[in-house]
Amino acid sequence: MGVQLIRYKTCCFTGHRSLDGADPGMLGEAICGEVSTLYRFGFDTFLAGGALGFDTLAAREILRMKLSPDFSGLKLVLVLPYLGQESRWAPMDRAMYDYIRERADDVIYTGDVYANGLLLRRNRYMVDHSAHCIAFLDEKRSRGGTLYTVRYARQNGVSVTNIYNRLSNP
Repeated sequence: MGVQLIRYKTCCFTGHRSLDGADPGMLGEAICGEVSTLYRFGFDTFLAGGALGFDTLAAREILRMKLSPDFSGLKLVLVLPYLGQESRWAPMDRAMYDYIRERADDVIYTGDVYANGLLLRRNRYMVDHSAHCIAFLDEKRSRGGTLYTVRYARQNGVSVTNIYNRLSNP
């Protein structure tokens, strides 16, 4: 049986595949800080899209936090665009993907095989099932899935915290 997604208790992640030179340790701390705050406000389910970069880092941080008794109620749900998205990745990236997927509380696929638009479908699914979104978005980028997802979230009344702004403007 999968995790029941209760929108007002669910948060999704969206972010760039490239971390743009951000310090992974500082970015991980920022993610943990946001998750900790949201957890205190009743958010217990976190959706990650399973992509390289920010998604992977966020999922790893949730798994790490779940080891603490203070966060034993956290749930990680991977929302993946299609079966085998990792098939062309480097071996180390595939190994991390498998590690995360095996430890996630649930895995949801929004498609079976690759087709145009599946990544955006996955992103809309995550937003449509969330009340908050933690983003890693350089808003100077004029296009891309992360920008699309943040705009979609805002248009649909989902609050957004952009960690990128916090790290680039301390």
